[in-house]
Amino acid sequence: MSASRPASAAVPAWRARLRLYWALVRGDRPIGWLLLLWPTWWGLWLAAEGVPPWWTLVVFSLGVWLTRSAGCVINDYADRWLDPQVERTKDRPLATGAVRGREALLLFAFLMLAAFGLVWTMNRLTVWMSVVGVILAASYPYLKRYTYLPQVYLGLAFGWGIPMAFAAIRGEVPAVAWVLYVTNIFWTTGYDTWYAMVDREDDLRAGSKSTAILFGDLDLVALGVLYGLFFFGLALIGVREQLGAAYWAGVGVAFALGVYQFVIGRTRARDACFKAFLSNHWVGMAVFAGLAVSLWMKG
Repeated sequence: MSASRPASAAVPAWRARLRLYWALVRGDRPIGWLLLLWPTWWGLWLAAEGVPPWWTLVVFSLGVWLTRSAGCVINDYADRWLDPQVERTKDRPLATGAVRGREALLLFAFLMLAAFGLVWTMNRLTVWMSVVGVILAASYPYLKRYTYLPQVYLGLAFGWGIPMAFAAIRGEVPAVAWVLYVTNIFWTTGYDTWYAMVDREDDLRAGSKSTAILFGDLDLVALGVLYGLFFFGLALIGVREQLGAAYWAGVGVAFALGVYQFVIGRTRARDACFKAFLSNHWVGMAVFAGLAVSLWMKG
């Protein structure tokens, strides 16, 4: 019987490299893409008062994946000094040195150029607003060095697809778009605080900053305020846009999921906080489902 080949020889070098890049863009972890997708779809459906034009939907949906992937790359590049000190992130490609910094920057540029190429097919206002989106995505990772509010800044970046959706469909950004945008900032700050609570002890040792550290023992109180403002904003939109029972049912399901997060996360255990964070995907989906059905019934 011939000797078996080493496991490393069974995988071509190019394929192993692609796996590293796939891990770098979090291709195996879609939660970040979904948390960015749902508010973008809220904006698209609300701006179109129903199903948006198909090409606009394609551009924004693909753009969400591309910009989120680019955001992961630049985040890991900025955190390559921090990630080796954090249990959850110590095995990331840049943290281990499997991917070099120059490679990461080239991949970031490629992803952002691809996203910009899609946006270029939209109107001029949308194109100009996408420049702001690039600045937000590229600068976010550095905030944790200088401020305790990177989660708020993430909200600014993650929700920028909302005013862009109105710009693409209506050619303007009305007040309701900004209300939805601010509402999403409260939600993003809330769920990313759950995420930051997972790493709080590691971040304290490494000298990183977050809302989880800022809030301290009042973290659950602060989260209650953030989620309360999020649902208040959703209620304002429902009343202003005269949305029907389906919307309120979706918001009700999202509220129940929010309560569930506090039930499981009240212990502040790492696994519990991470589980609370992950459940926000269903919050975003519930709101979208209620909004989409309500607009369909109105139409």
